[in-house]
Amino acid sequence: MEKNAMHILFDLDGTLTDSFEGITKCIAHAMTKLGKPAPPPESLGWCIGPPLKKSFAQLLDSQEDALAEQALAFYRERFGSVGLFENQLYEDIPQVLETLKNTGHDLYVATAKPGVYAKRIIEHFGLEKSFKGIYGSELNGTRTDKTSLIAHVLEVESLSANATIMVGDREHDMIGANANGVTGLGVLWGYGSREVLEASGAYACIDRPRELIDLISSITWAKR
Repeated sequence: MEKNAMHILFDLDGTLTDSFEGITKCIAHAMTKLGKPAPPPESLGWCIGPPLKKSFAQLLDSQEDALAEQALAFYRERFGSVGLFENQLYEDIPQVLETLKNTGHDLYVATAKPGVYAKRIIEHFGLEKSFKGIYGSELNGTRTDKTSLIAHVLEVESLSANATIMVGDREHDMIGANANGVTGLGVLWGYGSREVLEASGAYACIDRPRELIDLISSITWAKR
């Protein structure tokens, strides 16, 4: 890693890729398998990003852990073979990642999505060469919250929090970043709002992926 470069952690859903189609169709599949009405896709944007088990508990209006687990199993039944590919990169993401890497920054994926799926999605889009590591939750639910996930990445990779940035579209990304002493950058092309991201501690919010290049450069200079 070059002097004064940063470690940059990227959320996946709503930040690198728009996974709306795959996630909403898999939620509908799970609800139907449980004999429940499938909510209209346009009402499910809030489910993209947060841990899905908690989202299913809310959708099912139930605190029964076994029911949420069964819903999650039905979700993965479709997601693991079809849903993860019902996905598309946001505009300019490959070019932005390449520029940041060539500038000397180390890039990582840090997503609440299970790591086994995250790796397949990154490889599907040919982005694996951009990242030093791809980190996600475990299928058993470990590290689905961003606070513990970011802490895990910092520990495993021996990263300095002061030289680390978390880029994401949800309040969970900003909360997790701040809890670990990491700079949180909010992106507005995903599923979070400026108001919520700023209230959750975002250092700054940006409208387009290409704005990341200059913003990260300015943060790098500020930390010299």
